[in-house]
Amino acid sequence: MPTNDTLQAARADHELAGGPPRGSSPALTLVAALLGFALITLDASVVNVALPAIGGDLGGGMSALQWVVDAYTLAFAALMLSTGAFADRVGSARAYALGTVVFTLASAACGVAPGLGVLIGARVVQGVAAAVVLPASLALVRQAHPDPARRARAVALWAAGGSVAVALGPVAGGALTTLWDWRGIFFINLPLGLTALALTARAPRAGRRPAPLDLPGQLTAAVALAALAFAVIEQGAVRIGAGALAVVAGAAFWLIERRVAHPVVPLGLFRDRTVTVAMGAGAAASAAFYGVIFVFSLYFQRVRGESALTAGLMFLPMTALIPVMNMLSGRLSMRFGPRVPMLAGQLLALVGLLLLLIADAQAPAPLVAFLLVPLALGCGLSVPALTAAMMEALPQERAGLAAGVLNAGRQVAGALSIAVLGSLVDGEAGFVPGMRMGLVVAAGLVAGAAISTGWLRGRR
Repeated sequence: MPTNDTLQAARADHELAGGPPRGSSPALTLVAALLGFALITLDASVVNVALPAIGGDLGGGMSALQWVVDAYTLAFAALMLSTGAFADRVGSARAYALGTVVFTLASAACGVAPGLGVLIGARVVQGVAAAVVLPASLALVRQAHPDPARRARAVALWAAGGSVAVALGPVAGGALTTLWDWRGIFFINLPLGLTALALTARAPRAGRRPAPLDLPGQLTAAVALAALAFAVIEQGAVRIGAGALAVVAGAAFWLIERRVAHPVVPLGLFRDRTVTVAMGAGAAASAAFYGVIFVFSLYFQRVRGESALTAGLMFLPMTALIPVMNMLSGRLSMRFGPRVPMLAGQLLALVGLLLLLIADAQAPAPLVAFLLVPLALGCGLSVPALTAAMMEALPQERAGLAAGVLNAGRQVAGALSIAVLGSLVDGEAGFVPGMRMGLVVAAGLVAGAAISTGWLRGRR
C-alpha cells in the first residue's frame, strides 16, 4: 500500500538549482522511474492470488507459500535501510539501471523455476533489487525536475504509480493466472523491465556522493528479520533455533546502532513520542492490510471455490479506493492536523476488521468483497497522515532517513502478519477459525494504535 512517505522526503531534500542536465528528458525520466516503482510495488501484491496455483503446480504446504510472498517482502524491507546510501555512492542512474536489470533477470528466474526452492530464492533476489530501485527511482525524479513546483508534481505522479499498482495487483494476478499461467505474473515483468531500462538512457547522470554505510547494522538487521520470520512460519526445532538467533541478532543490532557514527537506524529517533506512535500505527496498518490481502486471496479460492480471476476481482472495490483516500487524508491533515485523519482511519479500519469476522464458507463472495472496503478506506486515510505526523516531529534534514525507517518498518510488519496469519489458517482449528483468530489479532493491533494516536497532541 503506497503512501506519501517518499513525497515528504523529497520535499524535505535540498532544493536543486538550474535546469535539467543537457541531453536528459524529464518526461522520459519520470516515466522510467514511475514504471520501475510500479513494478516493484506490483510484485508485492500480484503473487497472492496466484498462490493456490503455485502450490498446485510446484507442491509444498502453507509455509512454502508464505515464503513465496515473504522472501520478497523481507529482503525488500531489510535492505531498504541502506540502499539509499548505496544509490548516493554509485549514482542514482547507475543504481536504478543495476536494480532494474537484476529485478528483470530474477523475474525470469521466477517464471522458469522448476521448484519452490528456486522460486523462493529468486524472490529474494527480486526483493534485493527492488530495495535498490525504490530510492534510486525517486532520486532520478528529483534530479530531472530542478524546479520545486514541477518536482512536487512529478513526485506525486511517481507515488500515484504505486497506488495504481496496488489497485491492479490482485486483479492482474488473477487474470494472468487464469488466462495464461501463474508464471505469467513474472514473465510480464520482462518487457516492462526492459522498457524502464531503455528509458533510463535519457535520465540525468548525477555524480557520486560519499554516503556512509552501516554494514554491520544492516547485516544484523537482515539476520534478525529473517530469523524472526523463520520462527513464525516454521515448526519444531527450526522454530526454536530461529527464535534464538533472532534474539541474538536483534541484541547485536541494538548494540551496534548505539555505537556506530552513522547507524542505519538511529535509535534516538524513537525518543520522540510522535515518531514512536507513527511507527506503531504504520506497522499496525500494514499488518492488517497485507495480512488480509494474503488470507482472503486463499479464502476466495480454497473456501469459496472461486477462480483466480474472480478472486482478484473481489479485491478491486477495496484497492481502487485507496488513491482517493490518500488524497483525502492529505487535505484533512492540512486542515485539522494529522491526528484527526489518523484516528478516523484507524477506527474505520478497526470496524472493517470486525465486520470481516462474519465471513465463512457460506458468505456470498460479493458480500465479503464489500466488507473488505472499510479496511482499505481506513488504511488509505491513516497512513499518509501518520507519515505527515512523523515528518513534522523531526528536523527536515532527517526526513529522508525517517521515511526509510518508516517504510521498512511497515514492510516488515506486513511480512510478519502474513507469516502469522498463514500459520493460523493452516493450524488444527481449520481455515475459517484460524482466519478469524488472525482478524482478532489484527484488530487488537489497530485498536492499540488508535489508543496511542488519541494521546498525541493535535498538530497542523
